[in-house]
Formats: sequence, structure tokens, C-alpha cells
Amino acid sequence: MLELVAAFICLTTLLTYVNYRFIGLPPAIGVMVTALLFSLMLQGLSLIGFPGLEERVEGLMNQIDFNDLLMHWMLSFLLFAGALHVNLADLRSYRWPIGLLATLGVLIATVVIGYLAHWVFALFGWNVPLIYCLLFGALISPTDPIAVLGALRTANASKPLKTTIVGESLFNDGTAVVVFTVLLGIIQLGETPSVADTAILFAREAIGGIVFGGLIGYATYRMIKSVEQYQVEVMLTLALVIGGSAMCYELHVSAPIAMVVAGLIIGNLGRNLAMNDMTRRYMDGFWELIDDMLNALLFALIGLELLLLPFNWLHLAAGGVLAIAVLASRLLTVAPAIVLLRRWRSVPQGTIRVLTWGGLRGGVSVALALSLPQGDERDLLLSITYIVVLSSILVQGLTVGKVVRKVSTQP
Repeated sequence: MLELVAAFICLTTLLTYVNYRFIGLPPAIGVMVTALLFSLMLQGLSLIGFPGLEERVEGLMNQIDFNDLLMHWMLSFLLFAGALHVNLADLRSYRWPIGLLATLGVLIATVVIGYLAHWVFALFGWNVPLIYCLLFGALISPTDPIAVLGALRTANASKPLKTTIVGESLFNDGTAVVVFTVLLGIIQLGETPSVADTAILFAREAIGGIVFGGLIGYATYRMIKSVEQYQVEVMLTLALVIGGSAMCYELHVSAPIAMVVAGLIIGNLGRNLAMNDMTRRYMDGFWELIDDMLNALLFALIGLELLLLPFNWLHLAAGGVLAIAVLASRLLTVAPAIVLLRRWRSVPQGTIRVLTWGGLRGGVSVALALSLPQGDERDLLLSITYIVVLSSILVQGLTVGKVVRKVSTQP
């Protein structure tokens, strides 16, 4: 296991270097592109005289439980690191658009994408049950916080736009995971849970995550306030994420939501009331390094996953159609929320365009797709998910900065 970890860390570092030295794309996207090219190169070498090379790398990839690695560990670290730099007052100011998009928006997108997918699959001759299409809608509906944060980092977005996009992406994973879990339970149990059971599940996962994240975040804040040594204070936040994530899965509450809440508390109360300048500097440096390393590793793994997926031209065509459908569903969920919001407060021009184009899909969708039960439907949905994620990150991720700048220069 240690050899596997060492191999992937070294490979990710090499891909990061190649991107920085020769390609020059944004770090996370560049690493994914170089990993994708590396996958294609391995496949090409296997065809021209190096038999078994692709199979050996594929065997290494099969040893990684991508779903467990991302959903149980990496996502907690990345969400905590992202939430550390979100101003709680700004988040409170834009709570209504964030709340609508992170809850009702995810539910609407799940249904819209699910029915569109059912129609597209039938068009291509694939008989996929509607429940699996709705599962696809649930796993592809949340915007990915890691991809969004990476894309917006270099874009000069206005505060309302940036706060809304980042806030939504930090919180909508919890809603999507609950919807996905309910639909997956219907498939596995063969029966539809009652409204009461669904409400209890949502309350336990989402509300439980908020409460538990608040408790451990506040407890850690009090501990940080009682010491004046940056090494101890940084270690406390590291223990918060590792121990808190493990406890979330024992308590069956949402670890992503808990880590967002805990990160907001440490990044606001802790930063302002419990840390001196040296601690802030070391805290920011440590979590920025963790964020950059895990981002690079995550997108390298997404790029290398190509080796494991059964692709053909029909998959590419259907994935392209559904990528457009996912973008259209994003517009259908964003536009009503923003139009409604304009009745009570001023909303900058171009908000709908930026929120629609900035709704990137990423590793969360891939991880959820990998947790589907084995079968033909899983192979198809996993391939389509990967194509939609790739197109979202490569097309929207590389151009969202231009969209933001264009909107910002309009009167």
C-alpha cells in the first residue's frame, strides 16, 4: 500500500512539473490534462510493442477505491481548506441564492437531467431504467467545489458572484449525496421509501452534519484560543479534519457538510479571535499546500481513470449530448432563482451567465458513479459521467475566467 501511495505521489508531482514547465494550464486542470495524455500514451505504447504495460498500470489503478478515497477523506480535506477562506458575513448576505441553488436547484436538476438522460439513452439504443437515469441526474447535478474554487482563483469575479458560486458548491454536495443515497436504496431494496423515511435520512445527513460540524469546529476554536503555539494550533485543525471525518461516518452524518461548517468557524472565529499573525501565516500556508497537493492528486487520478473505462464512439456522442443537457439544466435551475431574487435585492448583470457557465462538474460526480452497483448500467453511466466531467472541466473550466471578465467589463 505504501508503495502504491509513493508511486502516485511521485507521478502526480511529475505531472505537476510538466504542466508548470511546458503546458501552463491552471494547476488542477493542467495536471488532469497531462494525466489524460499519459493514459493515452500508455495505451499507444501497448499497441506498438510494449504489451502488458497498460495492464500493469491498470492493475495499480484497480487497487484504489476512488469512491472511498475521495468521499471519505480527500473531499473533507479539500472542503475544509476551501471553507477556511470564505467570509461568513459574505456567505450570510447571499444565503438565499446559495440555499436555493444548493437544495431546490439540485433536486430540480436531478429530475431534469434524469429524464433527458432517459430520452438520450433511448435515442442511442440503450434500454436504461428511469431510476438509473435519475441516479445519473443526482450524481451529476452538484457543482464540484474543488473544480469551482480552482477555476475562480484566477478569475476577477465580483464578490456577489464569487460568494454565490463558492457557497453553493461547498454545500450542494450534501443534498446530492442524500438524493443519490435514497435513489440507490430504491434500487437495492426494490421499494420506494416513504416521505417520512426520506425526510429522516436528509435530516440525519444534512442537519446532523451541520450540528456536528458546528460542535467540533467550536470545540477546536476554543482549544486554539487557549494556546499560543502555531505548531499545536495547526495540528489541532489537522486532527479536526481526520478525526471529525471518521466520526461522521460512524454517526452517519454528512462529513462534507460537517467539514464546511467547521472550516467556516475556524476561518472566521478562529482567524479573527484566536490566532496571532504568525499562526495565521502558518495555518494558511499549511492548508494551501494540502489543498494544492490533493487537488493535483485528485485530478491526476481522474485523468488516469481513462484506462479503466470502456469507451466507444457512441459513448462519446451520447456524453457530448448529455454535457449540453447538463448545461441546459443548470440554466433552468439558476435563472428562476436569480430572477426571483431580483424582486428583493440588486443582482449584478450577467449573474445568470456566470453561474451557469461556472457550474463545473468534477471528482465528486466520478466518485458517486464509481459507487454504483456492478452491471451494464454502471459501466455506461460511469463512461458518460467521465465524458461530461471532462468536457465541463476542459471547456467551462478553461473559459469561465473569460466569461467573468467579459461580464465585469459590461456597464
